[in-house]
Amino acid sequence: MRTTIRTFLLLVTLLHSAPYANADWVNFTGAENARNIAEIYVNRDHVKIKLEIFVEDLLLFKELIPDELFRKASHDRPDLGERLQRFSEKRLQISTGSGDRLIPRIDLVEPRLRVKRTSLFAGKLNPYTRRPIPGPPDDKRVLYVELTYPFTRRPDSLTIIPELDSSGLPIASIGFICYHQGVPVVDFRNLTSSNTVNLDWDDPWYSAFEKRQLKRALQAGVRTYLYIEPYEVRHEILVRVKDMMSWLDFSLKGNEFIEEEEFDRVRQQVAKFFLERENVLIDGKRLKPILDRTAFVESSPTWSRFIEIPERLPLNTAMVGVVITYLTKGIPQEVVTSWDLFSERVNTVAAGMTDPAGPFPYSLTPDDNILRWRNHLKQYRIPTVNSVAVADKHRGFRLPVVSLVCGLLVIVLLIVAVIRYRQEKRIKYHLAVIALLLLIGGIMLPHFRIYIGSQARAGWIGSEDARLITQSLLKNIYRAFDFRDEEDVYDKLAISVSGEMLSKIYLESRKSMVIEQAGGAQAKIQQVEVLEADVVEAVRQEGELDVRTRWTALGKVGHWGHVHMRQNVYEAILTIGAVNGSWKIIGIEVLGEERVAPGSTGYERPTD
Repeated sequence: MRTTIRTFLLLVTLLHSAPYANADWVNFTGAENARNIAEIYVNRDHVKIKLEIFVEDLLLFKELIPDELFRKASHDRPDLGERLQRFSEKRLQISTGSGDRLIPRIDLVEPRLRVKRTSLFAGKLNPYTRRPIPGPPDDKRVLYVELTYPFTRRPDSLTIIPELDSSGLPIASIGFICYHQGVPVVDFRNLTSSNTVNLDWDDPWYSAFEKRQLKRALQAGVRTYLYIEPYEVRHEILVRVKDMMSWLDFSLKGNEFIEEEEFDRVRQQVAKFFLERENVLIDGKRLKPILDRTAFVESSPTWSRFIEIPERLPLNTAMVGVVITYLTKGIPQEVVTSWDLFSERVNTVAAGMTDPAGPFPYSLTPDDNILRWRNHLKQYRIPTVNSVAVADKHRGFRLPVVSLVCGLLVIVLLIVAVIRYRQEKRIKYHLAVIALLLLIGGIMLPHFRIYIGSQARAGWIGSEDARLITQSLLKNIYRAFDFRDEEDVYDKLAISVSGEMLSKIYLESRKSMVIEQAGGAQAKIQQVEVLEADVVEAVRQEGELDVRTRWTALGKVGHWGHVHMRQNVYEAILTIGAVNGSWKIIGIEVLGEERVAPGSTGYERPTD
């Protein structure tokens, strides 16, 4: 499938930075692929559990199997009320902090297929246990059951206990996740012997399980990060609106939701608040801060979503991200910022610094509130954009002008000398001039050359030369977008792109940046590798070359404390030509692209 230049620019500048992005938290337990799954929701007056019971484990939950699923009626089978009583005592106990055991009712039970859950590492070795991370069962059949456990008084805590064997281990493998009033309290984990969650009804964000291994990955409601990259420093702040109420009055209509009409006002208040308090010092100086992006962010351990269109948001989980950018001439030597927003709830702020060498996590407290980055990049060289010179062997036939003139004069003088010699005239001076011209011609042979037929020919360029030329041109295009100033981007693109193509790429890049500022994350390309490059004479532009090429682009996307690697494989026809002694891209036709795992080159060439 052929795509347009606009698609190419979106790929180049954003590298698939859609509103959804995978997070860098990794769950090595494989709990999301356990044979049985329990999603637990703690609400105002009840606990709801959505169970997926693996078909081979049905007998371990036999109390929940409806009578109609049995082939023959069982006269000695207890009634449903008695079965649910037994289920609550033995199979899955839920009790309050005061010791009251909750009795469920069945709201729904039906055969279904297992819900597919993200698990990028299934089958790979757990780096801690050195055992394979389990994947889901091959048989996808489950019995889906919805249970409701009502309570009359809000408990301070709940304890969840599955059925245990004589050694205290769960009889059934159950992966579970728990939410309190919509707030995730734990990431997917395996249900073990006894699991107590303390419930904060004023602010469920601070509800938590007592076991350390059941703490969720995204714990902090206030986070701040520094990104130090060539030509820019970014200060990114991610805050929960409810935590910001200690310092800002949002005057919301209710205490449960941010209404759609309050959406823009709230995020603008947060952005203005932090822009006015910005105190980043770069090499001891306060540079001009640029409010680059403000967006509501919905995140989980495995993905994040930038909410661009106003919608009603739960106050308990609503978070706003603010990105403030500083333009620099290179990489600074020191970047410093301080944080003074602490409260009774917010006594620790998750922080971090990320430079070309990688991320450095940190925690800020009232006694240690300075985030300081120093340049220790001893071997790092700032990527640059250089012209790709046309090699002499690709320039056509070179003619040494001075040497040719000397040769022609020698021929003329030889003819004159022969004529004079036959006329018995003196030719001594002619021979001396001829000798001098031969000397000058020999000395000037490597110099002052002109090229005849200087348009390159496909037959002159081997596959390896084509690969190196294409790789250098593509690197230059990707690198041009590392610059933030529009004039810099245009000037850097002009080094490797010519004619109408330059204007198209530049204008489309401006449109792409609008998407980025709306909430996308710009990728910094770390590596470009051309896998194939075949050269033929250009079809549409006489005297130029068409290079059918396949390449990979590996990029790093950093935002809100996450650093993700992105790799795409592309196939395109690049039309290139020699312009003033340098190779430049004159046309682009994208044939296909595919998102692949970092390190992979798996892309099937499309057929025309």
